[in-house]
Amino acid sequence: MTTPLGELRFDLASLAAAYAGGLSPVDVVDEVFARIEACGDAGIFISIPDRATARAAAAALGSAPDGRPLWGVPFAVKDNIDVAGAPTTAACPDFAHEAAEDAVAVARLKAAGAIPVGKTNLDQFATGLVGLRSPYQPPLNAVDPALVPGGSSSGSAVAVARGLVSFALGTDTAGSGRVPAGLNNIVGLKPTVGAVPTKGVLPACRTLDCVSVFAQSVDDAYRAFAAMAGLEPSDPFSRSVPTAAVGPAPARFRVGVPTPASRSFGGDAGAEAAFVATLEDVRALGGEIVELDFEPFFAVASLLYNGPFVAERYEAIRSFIESRPEALHPVTRKIIESARRFDAASAFGGLYELAAMRRTLAPSLGAVDMLLVPTFPRPRTVAEVTEHPVGLNSEFGTYTNFVNLLDLCALAVPGRPRADGLPAGVTLIAEAGADARIAAVGERLHAMGGTSIGALGLPAPSAPEHAPAPAPDEIEMVVVGAHLSGMALNGELTRHGGRFLRAVDTAPLYRLFALPGKVARPGLLRVGEGGSAIATEVWALPASAVGPFIAGVPSPLGFGTLVLADGSTALGFLVEPKGVEGADDITRFGGWRAYMRERAAA
Repeated sequence: MTTPLGELRFDLASLAAAYAGGLSPVDVVDEVFARIEACGDAGIFISIPDRATARAAAAALGSAPDGRPLWGVPFAVKDNIDVAGAPTTAACPDFAHEAAEDAVAVARLKAAGAIPVGKTNLDQFATGLVGLRSPYQPPLNAVDPALVPGGSSSGSAVAVARGLVSFALGTDTAGSGRVPAGLNNIVGLKPTVGAVPTKGVLPACRTLDCVSVFAQSVDDAYRAFAAMAGLEPSDPFSRSVPTAAVGPAPARFRVGVPTPASRSFGGDAGAEAAFVATLEDVRALGGEIVELDFEPFFAVASLLYNGPFVAERYEAIRSFIESRPEALHPVTRKIIESARRFDAASAFGGLYELAAMRRTLAPSLGAVDMLLVPTFPRPRTVAEVTEHPVGLNSEFGTYTNFVNLLDLCALAVPGRPRADGLPAGVTLIAEAGADARIAAVGERLHAMGGTSIGALGLPAPSAPEHAPAPAPDEIEMVVVGAHLSGMALNGELTRHGGRFLRAVDTAPLYRLFALPGKVARPGLLRVGEGGSAIATEVWALPASAVGPFIAGVPSPLGFGTLVLADGSTALGFLVEPKGVEGADDITRFGGWRAYMRERAAA
């Protein structure tokens, strides 16, 4: 039975099914306008195209996708991102100007078939995490209208949480793509800095800004991200970042979390309980919890507003703030004008301090596959933030402000729900280029948490079954020893952009040896007759990283073509026959992980 248009879930899968059943993009645009009107929240959008213009854009898509992955998908755009022919205000009416062309991100989404349907409200000049620093009426939190909606991408998050659009663009410098997602029980994807070009985006801190995505599911957010990502030669801050397809979650992985002493929940026991419950889901997925002292991360975060990096915000609107300071929101003006106390020497001092902090934190980040933190310490009411606008805004940035400074990617998802129904969420964080890895884990945590989506009363989506296949620019690599998920050398794979595909045994053609030496190392030797099946993992490695990865592997280990139990073949670790002289044959354990477990227990 066809779902009535008014009940249609605007996720990408439901839209695709409805289109296959005869629905047209023009019908969807009409439904978007009907939902915006019925919603009754005048604070979500700053501007909306007239219906005739939006219908014409939908009609121009034609009657079939023709290979466009987002064909007929309605999306909203934060109003510091240009959409041709629409005003860009950055939530400052006196700054408003009509955009002559689309931002690169918007242009790429249009080319993929998506339909922009409005510009959304924000904390003015993308400076804030609360969603109240706007001269326009602030949007209402979709979970509880007494709570702040989060910022700066407030309208974008609420538009998705109310089911008005399929996804929405935000920006993220200090957490603006994550905090509103957590406060509205939706997904917020903050990609690697530079992965999505920011040409056509009004800067906040140009070296740190990201175009982010809000959606009902990780899969929807990632598909929108993939459509926007890629180097833009005319954008000096764009860079080529691998955007691998999302695969299955690793069978084993290490997750860094704050120690109990470095966790902050603002005294909210419900927020703490929800986070602890999500940690149990991580363990159930095969994650090993590694507690880390987060004080050094918080020290990095302090540079963003208490150090010279705030001068980037001043530079972004220098001519406007110097000529029209009275046009700014009072709190926004106070924050940005604070940059005047810094000089060029202070800026370099901040860069040096950040470089030292990055070096200090490198071992902690290298020891785990990803971090997991609360998205924010606790939800806060409009009344509370109105009384304490700066202090509580800073509280929201506790777990977000350090991320872009350290060149990390992040993904906010609803975790285990709180007992009182208030919003809670967690954020996965990893090194640049690891967007697909945290997406694979994030979609599983979202499904396990079971939190209803936004204001829609819809259950959390099931995690999709991803085909374990490499992307066109990747090569399959079979690992058998310490490079396995969660083991000591797995970080060498992930730092090269590797992503887990599947766990599979070899064909029964091999013997496994523990090679002599101070460091335990396995040697997989093809013997043909008398061989056994050995447990391995298959990873996808960017083609450009294969050479550097192989170069770091010492003799007598080498690489060759392995035959796997599923009939496939792939490049993988092998040992030279001479290398197993004097080595212990450990084939009976069936794999390196089982051998190391037995050895540790001895």
